Amino acid sequence: MSEVIIDVSQRHIREINQDMQAAAKAGDRMRVTNTLSRHNLGIGLPPGADLHFEGSVGYFCGGLNTGATINIERNAGWALGEGMSDGMITVGGYCGMSCGAAMMGGTIHIKGDAGPRVGAAMKGGNIVVEGKIGYQSGFMAHSGRIIALGGAGESCADALWEGEVWVAGPVESVGVDVNTVEPSAEEVAEVDAILAPLGLVDTSRDWRKMISGQRLWYFESRDANAWLMI
Repeated sequence: MSEVIIDVSQRHIREINQDMQAAAKAGDRMRVTNTLSRHNLGIGLPPGADLHFEGSVGYFCGGLNTGATINIERNAGWALGEGMSDGMITVGGYCGMSCGAAMMGGTIHIKGDAGPRVGAAMKGGNIVVEGKIGYQSGFMAHSGRIIALGGAGESCADALWEGEVWVAGPVESVGVDVNTVEPSAEEVAEVDAILAPLGLVDTSRDWRKMISGQRLWYFESRDANAWLMI
């Protein structure tokens, strides 16, 4: 596999993404330079695509990913990997708001902290954050796992459906309709299987597993207490 250099600078985003799609089709590994924290880079990349961003990226990087492996050296803006269905995205630093929103599959690995609403409305896949996740992370997650190794902010796991939020470390507060339960040994083994390829297994962790309390699943829409006063 050969490597091609794709320069971002001030070029039009459409042209940059067309170059990425062409390189992916040719089977070339990509090194993306002069990123300048530009938005909408690496959108809808196909399975097998392999690219490395030097520096930081802006909003929606890796959105709609269908199987590419994406590595970002530094930080990422909002909506990283939004709507992705497969693949792997790694961020070397901090990630902004709503990473993994509405994702359906694949894995996002954040080596630093992440902003608010990690995994909002996610439908599948895994998000691993080595640092702290921000306010209202896991909001209305329908499926998948959010795994935070450095704690969580306020209103964690608010209005969960069938997604799970796993936290090692302090949680500032939990959101509406959340149950915190003791995970079984089998469930911990499943999470460790996600962490193992990332070199993050630590058997000494004291996990908090957050799941839906299921009251919002069946509330009467005319009864405001069901969704405002839980």
